[in-house]
Amino acid sequence: MNESIRTRQRTGEEETESTESESTACPECSGSLVVDDEHGETVCTDCGLVVESDEIDRGPEWRAFDSSEKDQKSRVGAPTTNMMHDKGLSTNIDWRNKDAYGNSLSGKQRQKMQRLRKWNERFRTRDSKERNLKQALGEIDRMASALGLPENVRETASVIYRRALDEDLLPGRSIEGVSTASVYAAARQAGVPRSLDEITDVSRVEKSEIARTYRYVVRELGLEVRPADPESYVPRFASSLELSDEAEHRARQLLQNAKEQGVHSGKSPVGLAAAAVYAAALLTNEKTTQAAVSEVADISEVTIRNRYHELLEAEQDLPVA
Repeated sequence: MNESIRTRQRTGEEETESTESESTACPECSGSLVVDDEHGETVCTDCGLVVESDEIDRGPEWRAFDSSEKDQKSRVGAPTTNMMHDKGLSTNIDWRNKDAYGNSLSGKQRQKMQRLRKWNERFRTRDSKERNLKQALGEIDRMASALGLPENVRETASVIYRRALDEDLLPGRSIEGVSTASVYAAARQAGVPRSLDEITDVSRVEKSEIARTYRYVVRELGLEVRPADPESYVPRFASSLELSDEAEHRARQLLQNAKEQGVHSGKSPVGLAAAAVYAAALLTNEKTTQAAVSEVADISEVTIRNRYHELLEAEQDLPVA
């Protein structure tokens, strides 16, 4: 009795240490404890005493035999993304009038789902700013898909537009104009640039407005956008023309030689890339025409001819090693 009273009168620190030691040691023989996840028990390895039973299994109820299968069976939901105005945190109600088993809904259930969709859309866009953002992000996704831009470019373009909206840069400018400028800037930042003519083809605004809005957004947000490298256009042009890897490599060499000679200064990177691809195709004995390159690069044949001669002259002027 006296020992139990003295034990209760220990300091708080000693009680904590005693509790921690009991949680990791067997209360009978002070042996080490192990957790049996399969049976949900904590067992002593020395004497076999079951210290705890019926424990909660916090792991998944399914099995996975490789990392890809584990990712497919994960139930944590989609990650947040800047490509949606609410960052993907709200609920989406499917437009198809079918239940979880693929069966069609009855007429009464369809009316109910339509009413739920309507109210869900109203709750997702609570004010004009969110409606603006939703429309703009839809435009960014549409243009990026038409241009074949990767997901990281769409994410960057969405962040640029959000910054422009927060900085109050939209008054006096159209949503489509700022969205297009964001896509143009994001593509150049990611090293997969598209020409202004290509951007204009998929946009809903004029080329002059895109260029003006782009300069304004870059200046006001302080974006670091380097001049487009002609070499970044070469893989896309060569792929569209179905040229070999040898021709693509030769085109890169021509552009590198032009940089060493300073020929690229003040020239359109798209024109230089198109001319380099055309010259490389001729040098590697692959059939292509100026008209085909012009159509792929969306640039005139006259520009291709002029840059073509400049690139060949730059290569001839290189010092012999």
